[in-house]
Amino acid sequence: MAKQNTVLIKLVSTADTGFFYVKKKNPKKTTEKLSFNKYDPVVRKHVEFKESKIK
Repeated sequence: MAKQNTVLIKLVSTADTGFFYVKKKNPKKTTEKLSFNKYDPVVRKHVEFKESKIK
């Protein structure tokens, strides 16, 4: 069996609400850190989410 290439990462809200999304990433293809504008239901706005490690 081949080893899986993707790893799970956590996208944490920059609004400091503690809300996060979990996403798969292939670290061999995308070496830079991911950041997305996504919806944060705690502040009820679209804010930037940045990549961090899952502990």
